[in-house]
Amino acid sequence: MNADRSTGTSTTADLDADGLTDLALGLLRGPGSDARTILGLAGPPGAGKSTLARHLVTEVERREGPGSAAYLPLDGFHLSAAQLDRLGLGHRKGAPATFDAHGYVALLRRVEAERFQDIYVPDFDRDLDEPVAARHVVHPHTRLVVTEGNYLAAADHPWPEARRMLRELWYVETDDTVREARLLGRHRAGGRDEAAARHWVTGNDHPNGEYVKAGRAVCTRIVRVGRLPSPPNGRSVL
Repeated sequence: MNADRSTGTSTTADLDADGLTDLALGLLRGPGSDARTILGLAGPPGAGKSTLARHLVTEVERREGPGSAAYLPLDGFHLSAAQLDRLGLGHRKGAPATFDAHGYVALLRRVEAERFQDIYVPDFDRDLDEPVAARHVVHPHTRLVVTEGNYLAAADHPWPEARRMLRELWYVETDDTVREARLLGRHRAGGRDEAAARHWVTGNDHPNGEYVKAGRAVCTRIVRVGRLPSPPNGRSVL
């Protein structure tokens, strides 16, 4: 919605956890607040999208009640290893072509339109290194759905279709040096040695990130995230 028709951006620098939650809660107030609201978070790999999304869902539920907010990650629409092998795209995992983008758009349409049954949402399991079904759920009474992913601001089809269903799209901005350190840590934790992790960041994460940055201008708001509480399980999901 607003994100796709935006002609400019407003910048919010270094907001703390409460400030970010207040922004999200503000979307549930005023005209049209009876409808379910979908908030999108875009940004390059390692920017902090997943951590921010989970934080917003947790805080909105704490203030508005259990099930009032839900999480919908684009990462749940990663193609499986079997499909990547079939397509010869295993070396580009995380690039736009390695997602079921149309499946993601279809689920957003259900979230926007269906209000009388639970809607199950997939995720990506870093331990399995595979997508998993039905890890999250959008309940009939859920008012805010926070969805995040690298490519929500991308110009190529079908990403603009996804944006038309978003009340706002925030661009999560983080210094490249910080992102690179997070990504190296992520890949090392996933079993790659230092050289392999650096090769993956340089050859895969970096070009994906540069592609994502091109969509920054279509976002409703630029968010530079301050320190957020650690995820409940102690693991970063950046």
